[in-house]
Amino acid sequence: MSKSFLRVESSRFLRFLMNRVLRELGESDLERSAVVFSPHPDDETLGCGGTIIRKKRMGADVTIVFMTDGGRSHRHLISENELKSIRAREALAATRMLGVEEKDVVFLQFENGKLDGSRELAISKVTDILADQKPEGVFIPYYKEPSSWSEDHLATNRIVVSALQIYRRKAVIFEYPIGFWCNWPWTNLRPTYSSMKIFSALKQVLLSGSSALRDFRYAVSIEEVLEIKRAALDQYKSQMTRLIPDPRWKTLGDVSNGDFLKCFFQEYEIFRRFEE
Repeated sequence: MSKSFLRVESSRFLRFLMNRVLRELGESDLERSAVVFSPHPDDETLGCGGTIIRKKRMGADVTIVFMTDGGRSHRHLISENELKSIRAREALAATRMLGVEEKDVVFLQFENGKLDGSRELAISKVTDILADQKPEGVFIPYYKEPSSWSEDHLATNRIVVSALQIYRRKAVIFEYPIGFWCNWPWTNLRPTYSSMKIFSALKQVLLSGSSALRDFRYAVSIEEVLEIKRAALDQYKSQMTRLIPDPRWKTLGDVSNGDFLKCFFQEYEIFRRFEE
């Protein structure tokens, strides 16, 4: 049995099990107002773009908050200031495709990669947003996002949860996975299993599967809006294409040879749900 075959079949089997235990959110859930907190421009579309589209179609008020400016993603090839401007324009184009008006998009502009260093100020700003919007639902990155993917994801989770505790009004929290998918068997990343034994591979399947089956119990069907979600993500040209012809300009499609992106274009967007 090849490791490639084992990975593909394992991820397929885990998807099957997850789909069996998922509870699909209904129209009453989709009609509720929400604030989506995105660590970087593109995470909102990757993690819950389909859900945003469906909520807007149901007439829900949705605000999207970008925590950082995204200026460091390709700073070895382009100036941070230029990239900040590019990513802000891309974010507005993408959110417009999702059905969210510019007036409902907030840029907090904390420095990409250093969000946790501005924790107290970020908590204050997020608390103000919550008090102003009074959302029924809040979307944030998964609390077990791997720190090796981006510290900003974990920082966003902790900042928003802290702000909710100060805010002191009940809201349903939906955590969406991003870096979580950069684990075997979903992709062939972290770690690479070039010399690993089949037993170790199966052990990793159990670890990934138990986490997914335990935490991700809620879902939104996005089959009917997949192409719109894809079109929204394509607005992030700095992340989806090479703005300059240099192989060092890495794109989302380069991550695990495209397997990473495939994780976001399945039948459902999945969430860990709880109330704060």
